[in-house]
Amino acid sequence: MEGIAFSPSNNFHCYPQIHPIKTLTPIPFRFCNYKTNNPNQSLLSFSINSSKTSQTPITQPPPLVVVGSANADIYVEIDRLPTEGETISAKNGQTLAGGKGANQATCGAKLSYPTYFVGQVGDDAHGKLITQALGNGGVRLEYLKSLGGGVPTGHAVVMLQSNGQNSIIIVGGANMSSWPDKLSDQDLDVVKNAGIVLLQREIPDSVNIQVAKAAKGAGVTVIMDAGGMDAPMPQELLKFVDIFSPNESELGRLTGMPTDNFEQISQAAAKCHKMGVKQVLVKLGAKGSALFIEGEEPITQPIIPAAQVVDTTGAGDTFTASFAVALVEGKSKRESLNFAAAAASLCVQVKGAIPSMPDRKSVLNLLQSV
Repeated sequence: MEGIAFSPSNNFHCYPQIHPIKTLTPIPFRFCNYKTNNPNQSLLSFSINSSKTSQTPITQPPPLVVVGSANADIYVEIDRLPTEGETISAKNGQTLAGGKGANQATCGAKLSYPTYFVGQVGDDAHGKLITQALGNGGVRLEYLKSLGGGVPTGHAVVMLQSNGQNSIIIVGGANMSSWPDKLSDQDLDVVKNAGIVLLQREIPDSVNIQVAKAAKGAGVTVIMDAGGMDAPMPQELLKFVDIFSPNESELGRLTGMPTDNFEQISQAAAKCHKMGVKQVLVKLGAKGSALFIEGEEPITQPIIPAAQVVDTTGAGDTFTASFAVALVEGKSKRESLNFAAAAASLCVQVKGAIPSMPDRKSVLNLLQSV
């Protein structure tokens, strides 16, 4: 039967037939440090040392933990947007897994970095679609909850135009309802042990505040993608954010300032610094991106042109998540921006957010060719 996947939390066991094997000589290891952005974590990897005879366990790097939304994206392909009161025909339509949180988690996992997703779906067909897509992408699903009680999975209507641009309408569903007033210790433990925590605004601000506060208290870097609800950003949330990542329009709405050119964007980023966010990563669309660190010169990154733009859905999520992966692996901020630009360039060449997420090999190959 197709479409059935088991997450690591399932109580499922396989008992293979056991065959006699030869006794093997243990391979000894010695420890070496694994680079991490979290100063409170002491992580180890291994290398072979033939002078030793003891064997030690292999440890994992600190994971990327994405807390956020999961949507069923209902695509309609159109030549243009309808005017008020007008009915037009779509050339095609389909439903794919998406949502900013699910997109970013899948991106991290497709880039071969251990990634957990903390989120909610409904107990319906859309929830099963998303769960399967996340699992197939390699995302760890122990913290994904399926809600009963008739709560629907969040979904979005994506109106995709022939030039690759899109307009999106979001229905919150399980993303915005039935979250506990206080997150469980289990959910917060995975946050506190992360390398980086990645948030967006398609779940309640109260949930993001709890997560960001727990991460900050544990010394974990918090990246906040500004995408999602069009509402003022709570100051209580911003004070726990290390890197705030809006696009131009989101930056303008947050600060109440124009963002039509680089000078205006720089001034708006400076206002974010005064609001308590020391690093502002602005996604500039066709103009690339820029990282504004308080007290330093901006780091700018041009786009890496795509061979063909098919669908821009998920490109911003790909950029933010791949930047986070590069950063948690110990790359410099400039290197991380370059890595993210390559990942975003590959993303826009495939239709659908989660299906378009690139793998690490493809990103590295692109970087070598430019």
